[in-house]
Amino acid sequence: MFRKLAAEAFGTFWLVFGGCGSAVLAASFPELGIGFTGVALAFGLTVLTMAYTVGGISGGHFNPAVSLGLAVSGRFSWNQLGPYWLAQVIGGVLGAVVLYAIASGKADFTAGAFASNGYGADSPGGYGIGPAFLIEFVLTAGFLIIILGSTATAASGSFAPIAIGLGLTLIHLISIPVTNTSVNPARSLATAFFADTGALGQVWLFWVAPLAGAVAGALIWRHILSPGESTRGIGADDQRAP
Repeated sequence: MFRKLAAEAFGTFWLVFGGCGSAVLAASFPELGIGFTGVALAFGLTVLTMAYTVGGISGGHFNPAVSLGLAVSGRFSWNQLGPYWLAQVIGGVLGAVVLYAIASGKADFTAGAFASNGYGADSPGGYGIGPAFLIEFVLTAGFLIIILGSTATAASGSFAPIAIGLGLTLIHLISIPVTNTSVNPARSLATAFFADTGALGQVWLFWVAPLAGAVAGALIWRHILSPGESTRGIGADDQRAP
């Protein structure tokens, strides 16, 4: 169990450090900035690389919403959910700590939003709480369906991380203007601690909406898109996971 939790912590660390780091350090660089398209790709690459690297150890969730959705779908053990969440939060916060230590070393550094998520005044495009909740709910549900479908018994498991990584890239391309894209409560909490905005006060939405969306996506897959599919313990007994 220790190796699984360590893998989840490291994978979530990599997601926050790599994905949010691309936004904080690279996206706004005056001449070589990668833009939000580059940030979206960076988030997808963090999941893709870690799924191949440590997915065989922990199942490669790196996201409390993913762990919950897999449990609802019957692919993950409920008694491991709490420890996985704790490991993911710790890994995410450590990723944000290291990122802040690096970013704050620049002479004119200001934390600003620090790649955090938000709605209203803290939304990149000024979107309100309703659209923010809806997009996080819908996209997390879609993300769980991608994960469950690409790791189903009928799919080719060796390509699952590619589908999941590209799925997360697409999700960011859609929703960065709305909420700066969460679909991951651990990622949202980690960066909110360091933001100079109201992100910490809004982080509740980026727990509630992704968790609710994950449950919806898991139920849609289990009872509509794949009725009667035999479940496999992704992240528990069978390590062919996202």
